[in-house]
Amino acid sequence: MKTNKILYILIIPFILLYGCNNDESQDSNPPGVLTIQSISPTNGGGIISYILPEDSDILFVRAEYTNSLGVDVYRVSSSHNDSIEIDGLNQNTPVQVRLFVVDQSENMSEPVEIEFTPLPSFIFLVQQSISISPDLGGVKLEWENIAEKTVYVHLHIVNGDSEDVRILSSNNVNESIFVRGLESIEMTFLTKVEDFDGNITELEEKGTLTPLFEEMIDKSTWTLMSQLSVNGNAWEGQTTAFWDDIVDTAETNSDNSYFIIWRDQNGGTLNWPLDIVINLNKNVLIHRFKVWQRAFWYNGPTGIPYYYQEENMRSFNLYASNNAVDWILLGEFDIGDPSDENGNIPQDYIDAAANGHDFDLDAVSEPFRYLKFSITSNFGSDTYVHGSEISLWGLDNIN
Repeated sequence: MKTNKILYILIIPFILLYGCNNDESQDSNPPGVLTIQSISPTNGGGIISYILPEDSDILFVRAEYTNSLGVDVYRVSSSHNDSIEIDGLNQNTPVQVRLFVVDQSENMSEPVEIEFTPLPSFIFLVQQSISISPDLGGVKLEWENIAEKTVYVHLHIVNGDSEDVRILSSNNVNESIFVRGLESIEMTFLTKVEDFDGNITELEEKGTLTPLFEEMIDKSTWTLMSQLSVNGNAWEGQTTAFWDDIVDTAETNSDNSYFIIWRDQNGGTLNWPLDIVINLNKNVLIHRFKVWQRAFWYNGPTGIPYYYQEENMRSFNLYASNNAVDWILLGEFDIGDPSDENGNIPQDYIDAAANGHDFDLDAVSEPFRYLKFSITSNFGSDTYVHGSEISLWGLDNIN
């Protein structure tokens, strides 16, 4: 017991000494200040170029300012950069910015204060560039976004006394977005553009247009070109079930409306791509389509759909032809995998799969007679591929 007391007495001064030395080693010296080289106003902001001080432990540069909505905000730029961007502004008056250097011990330098006047916000340039044109079953919006920053385009669709609002989002330099599901009657279209920080333009009328008539392509004339197609007739599956107008359900296997591609009936392997070639026996043009996965889970959990499971089709290409020899690619598509790291699938994705997966072509197709659905992947199985239904929209039985 006496020995323990002696050790305790010896250890206490050591701990106190170490703690004092550790506190003394903590850096409390602020770094030097920035040297401003140039300020370049941009549309809705500006870029401030600078030279960092000589300190060896600089972590980042911090810029503080009040945006055009009166909110105090800040931006940071790492020590590897020599500039910082100020954005989210919508004003033609100067903005005051305070710039600090922050080191690894979180010491901040004295501020350097600058001011500049930004150019008109890019949201006005986007608004000015928006064009709207009639399309099958809706309209097509196109715009330019030179800032490549996220914009929210509010599209107001006025039909008599009713008004529908769609919000479209993008950060692409050149954007083209279809708005579908509109009747072929005269409507007035207006837009306003908002940025990520809440700055927004005034609502502006873009025109009065009539969306073009569209219809679902009738599938009663379709026939399988089996000599050009994979065998999808395994077990209860039938390739022709892909266009029988019956969507498979999860609750019962009584409908059995899906194809089953089994490797054992196709040379012993799933040799991608797996083609299903259809003779429509008429000429059509299309601009959008929908596909459904197999829903029934054979020997699976009761009432749980088979959506996004390993044997269901995932990605595919769509081709069109007028002679079943020369094919034009209409697009490459992917249902996508919404499962998390534990394999759980959010309910809204399950609900979406039950309603089918919608896909748009980049443009309205040329008239064609033959369709090739070319499956390029499933959700993981090397034995089976399933799919339930496909539907097309455009103009049917054209001359």
